[in-house]
Parts: sequence; C-alpha cells; structure tokens
Amino acid sequence: MTTLNRDEFSRAVSEWIAVSERYQEVERLIPTSNIFEFDADQVQWLKDKNKCNEFCAEVGVYDGKLILIFCPLDERGYKIDQDEYAFSRLAQCSGDIRLVETKQYTVVKHAVLSNDLQRIDDNSNTYFPVANVPVLEQDKVVAAIESWRNEGMDWFYNESKKYEQTKQRNIFERFYVPSADISSSESGKTLDKVICSFGLKYSAIFQQTLVTLIFISYYKEDKLENGVGASVEMISNTYDWSRPCPPICKL
Repeated sequence: MTTLNRDEFSRAVSEWIAVSERYQEVERLIPTSNIFEFDADQVQWLKDKNKCNEFCAEVGVYDGKLILIFCPLDERGYKIDQDEYAFSRLAQCSGDIRLVETKQYTVVKHAVLSNDLQRIDDNSNTYFPVANVPVLEQDKVVAAIESWRNEGMDWFYNESKKYEQTKQRNIFERFYVPSADISSSESGKTLDKVICSFGLKYSAIFQQTLVTLIFISYYKEDKLENGVGASVEMISNTYDWSRPCPPICKL
C-alpha cells in the first residue's frame, strides 16, 4: 500500500496550499486528462479507519507530483491523526474508463383460480429502479469529467486572477466525500480498484462552478442479484459528488 508518514503528509498538504494560486505551477502539476487510482488495500484501509458518514480527501504535492490523500474522520467529522496515510499520484489512466449504469425493472404477475379452475382474479405490478446509494446519472458524470478536461485550466486561471484582486481563496485544499463512494454494497462483487477524476459542476447555491471528485469503482466479479416482488436496485459504479473546501468548509 502506497503511504505517507505524518511529516510527509503535513509537508505535502502545505506545499499544495503554497503553489495552488500560482497558475503556471498548477498548469504543470495538473494535466486535466489524468486521474487518481486507489487499489483495494488502500480503500479497505480507509474503510477500517473511518468512523463518519463521509471521509476527507486532502490534496497535496509530493516529489513534484499532485497527490490525493485519504484521511479518515471520527464520528463528529474531525480528522483522525494517523501514523501513515494512503495516497495516489495524479497520473494518466492505464486503460479506458468504463462507467456502468444498470436499471432493471421487475414485473410481477398474479393470477387466482377458483377451486373449479376458473379465473377469478389477476393483476400485474411493475417495480421501478430505486437507488439505495447516492449514485450519479451517467450522462451528468461524463459531462462533468469532459468539462474538467476541457475547461479545468480555465477555471484555475480565473480563480488565480480573482485571488490576486481580492485575496479571497476559492481553490480547493481538500474534499469531503460520502463514505458510500468507497463502499460496495453489491453482493457477489469484490472491489478491484477505485479511479477518481476531477469534475466541474455548477452549484446553484454558491452561484459558481465548483471542482468536485468523482469516484468510479471497478470489481473483479460481475454477479448481480436482485430481489423479486419489490423495487430493485439501480446499479452503478459511479458515486456521489464530493464537497470542495474551500468554499464549502463546515468545520
């Protein structure tokens, strides 16, 4: 498992804060077509340590590369100090990124015959997909990732110019991510790895475009089990939006 010790973690986080408003540095550090990749051991480490319904992903610079660092949170949402932290370097993806969205419908038909074999009742019910985890619609995911690839550097340039004028920092230092993004609830599936991409998403509340993280899970098996006679699960390998801090800093 690729990790940082506590001192390396602190230096990496401080380095990103120091360089993130210098556009030329950011342009060198962040090819917008690159992604982060976490293996199953790193994801399991975070799941074992995290005690909250979300976790923190700190951004850092280590050995001249942009990195994303998993940070577990306690029950109140505060970071839990660790002797080592799992992290991933921003790098070119080793293969195609496949997004999966499966919606299955169940039709249940009932028929009742009398004791002399005459039909006395029949009906059918259709059960529509529901999402029991915060899945994302695939089209929105693709649009957010493409927007980042095409306009991510424009976003940084605009934010760096605003910072020069106002000294108000709006470039992300960390993200708060729903824990469901790294939790596989699908029976018959073993997590292989998680790919994480930046995306751009407009926030109606903040009235601005924000950077987000999008998590895409890959599994070793592909066995889907669905119940009959109830609303079935909408299956996706792509999960909920993260909150960038700043500007969304609740703690």
